[in-house]
Amino acid sequence: MSQSADIPETPADSGDGETVDSRRVARGLGSTILARLGAVVEIVAQPLYVLMFGLAGYGMYAVMWSAVNLIENVFDLGMTSAMQRTVPKSASDAEAAEALRTALVLGVGPCIVVAAIIAAFAGDLAPLLNVAEEDRHLLVPAVQVFVWTLPLWAFVEIATSALRARMVFGAEIRLRIVWEQIIRLALAGALYLLGFGLFGLFVAHIASLAITAVLCVRLLRQYYRLDLLLRGRWWGDTARQTMLAGFSILPSNVVARIFSDSPALILNQLLPGAAGARASGLFTIARKLSSVVQLVRIAFVYVMAPLAASAERTDRSQVAAIYGYALRVIVAIAFPLAAVIAGGRFAILSLFGSQADPAAAAVVILVFARAVEAALGISLPVLQVIAHYKHQITASVFGVLIAVLAGREIVGLVDPLTGITLAMSIGFVVMAAIPMVQLFLAERLHPFDRRTPSVALKVAVVALIGGTVADLADLTLRNELAIPAVFIVAAISIWSSLRIALPLDDRASLGKLARRLRLVPPDTAVH
Repeated sequence: MSQSADIPETPADSGDGETVDSRRVARGLGSTILARLGAVVEIVAQPLYVLMFGLAGYGMYAVMWSAVNLIENVFDLGMTSAMQRTVPKSASDAEAAEALRTALVLGVGPCIVVAAIIAAFAGDLAPLLNVAEEDRHLLVPAVQVFVWTLPLWAFVEIATSALRARMVFGAEIRLRIVWEQIIRLALAGALYLLGFGLFGLFVAHIASLAITAVLCVRLLRQYYRLDLLLRGRWWGDTARQTMLAGFSILPSNVVARIFSDSPALILNQLLPGAAGARASGLFTIARKLSSVVQLVRIAFVYVMAPLAASAERTDRSQVAAIYGYALRVIVAIAFPLAAVIAGGRFAILSLFGSQADPAAAAVVILVFARAVEAALGISLPVLQVIAHYKHQITASVFGVLIAVLAGREIVGLVDPLTGITLAMSIGFVVMAAIPMVQLFLAERLHPFDRRTPSVALKVAVVALIGGTVADLADLTLRNELAIPAVFIVAAISIWSSLRIALPLDDRASLGKLARRLRLVPPDTAVH
C-alpha cells in the first residue's frame, strides 16, 4: 500500500537512496540528545525530591520505580527494541502498522496482567520492601497505585521506540522533557504543598506517565496509519519477525536493566528498615549522576540501530563507516565528562545535602564504568540489527555471571554500596565488550582504524586535565562556587576533546554546529 497523503514521508521509507554516513548519524544524534535531555531534567529534580521527602522517603520511591523497570523489561518481551529491526525494513504502511500492533499486544498486554496481579496481592508483597518506620503505612496503598505505571511505562517505551524506528529521533523532546519530567516535578511539588506527603510523589509519577501516553498516541498518528492497527493482517511475516526480534533482544534488555536497577533492590534487602531505604536512595543518586555519561551511549544507540538496519540493506561498508565514527565521537565526549564529574563529585553531591556524601565512591565507579560501556557498547545496536539472533544472548549470560562472581568476592571487603556498585559495573562493562568481539569474529566488523590511537591519547590528556581542575575546584571553592565551576570545566573539556582529538572530517560532519562552536576552521565546508 502506498503511503497516504496525510502521513509525513520519513527517511525510513522515502526511497531516496540517501547514503547512511557520519553526517546522517550526526543529524539524528543532535535531535536525539535533545530528546534525551529529559534525563538531565530528572537529575535536577532528584535533589528537590530528597529535600521534600527525605533520603529514606526518596529511597522508597526509587526502589519501587526500580522494581517497576525490572518487571517491565521482562514482560514487554523485548518489544521496546524489536521495531528497530523490523520497521526500517517495512515496505508499506500496512507492514509498519503490523509491527506496531504486534509490539503493543505482546509488550503492553502482559504488563497489564502482571500489574493486576501485583495490585491484588499488594498486602503480601509490599512488606518485603525495607522502608523507614514512618513510611511503612504508605507501603500497601503506594504499591496498589504505583504498580499501574507498569503498563503505562511499557506503552510509552514502545510508542517512542516506534517513532525512532521511523527515524524520527527528536520526537521525544516534548514527551520526555515537558511532560514526563517537568510535569511530574510540578505535580509532586503541588501535592507536597497540599499535604499529600510522600504519597503525592507516587500519584505525580503515574499522572505524568498517563499524560505522556496520551501525547504518544497523538504523535504516532503522524508517522503510522493507526487505522490499519485493527483491520490489517494480525499474523503476517512482519509480526513473526517482530516477535522473534523482541525475543532475541529480550535477554540483553533485561540484563541491562538488571545492572541499572537491581543494585537498589539488593541494597534495600541487605540492610534493614530505614538503612535499606537510604542505601537504595544513595545508589539511585549515584546512578542518576552517571546517567549524564550514559546519555551519550543511549543517544548513539537510538540512532545507530535503525540507521545500521537501513545501511545493511544497501552497503555493508556504510555500517563500518558509521560504526567507527560513532566510537570516536563517544570517546571524545564520554571520558572528559566522566573525569570532570568524578573530580567534582562532592560539590555535585552537595545538592542532595551532606547525607549524600557516602555515595561519592559509587559516583566515581559508575561514571567511569559508564564511559567505558558507552565506548564499547556502541557495538550492541549494530549486532542487534545485522547479526544472527543467537549472538545476542551471549553477552547477557556472561555479564550476569561475572557480576555475580565479582559481587561474591567484593561485597564484604568494602561497604555494601561500594561493593554492589563495583560488581555491577564490572558486569555491564564486560557485557558491553562482548558484542564488539562477536561482531569482529562473526561479521569481520570493527570500529578501529589508524586514527583511533591518536584520538584515544588526546582524549586521555584532556580528561586528565579536566578531572584535575574539577577536583581542585571541589577542594578549594565553596559549594555555591564549586558547582558552577565544575559545569564550566565539563563544557570546556568536552569542547577541547572534540576540537583537539577528532579528525577534521568527523568534526565537519556535525554541520553548522561545528562552525558555531568553532570546532572547524571558518573556511571548512560543512553540511
